[in-house]
Amino acid sequence: MSLSPATKQALLAYARATLAAHLQGSAAPALDPKAAAEAAQKAGAFVSLHTKGDHDLRGCIGTFSFDVPLAENVRRMAIAAGTDDPRFPPMTAAELAKVVFEISALTPPVAIQAADVVVGTHGLLVSRGMYRGVLLPQVAVDWTWSREEFLTQTCRKAGLDGDAWKEAGTKIEAFTAEVFAES
Repeated sequence: MSLSPATKQALLAYARATLAAHLQGSAAPALDPKAAAEAAQKAGAFVSLHTKGDHDLRGCIGTFSFDVPLAENVRRMAIAAGTDDPRFPPMTAAELAKVVFEISALTPPVAIQAADVVVGTHGLLVSRGMYRGVLLPQVAVDWTWSREEFLTQTCRKAGLDGDAWKEAGTKIEAFTAEVFAES
């Protein structure tokens, strides 16, 4: 997926306006019509909220739903990142000015061997039985993880032992993301 700079900006504005409307109990906004065609592509999405200044995570929720337009997934995930991330209390309208929105538009995950994981390119989805963990490509870069540490941390996020990626029965999938954020 390759989005134009104008569409990226429109999606970021849409995510912010959508969460603001939700927190204020207002009607949902419309996406800029100039971005509608490009944002109609079916793609999964994560919306991450970071505090301004220190860039601490304030919320992050995503979906691997590829039967829905990107704009719809961004709308739903913006609201969820601000109100449903179990790691944080729901945001208030007053907090909106203190966060930066980041969107990750996803490609579908595909099975991959651990040796083929490329830090900085791939995001990971690790699953085994009912356990499942996801880390976006930028997480490994932000933490300067090696491939092995990235796999270990994704397993831990899934609630598995860190070495579960080495065991038969653990499924490793990779995806890529077009990541863009407010400046």
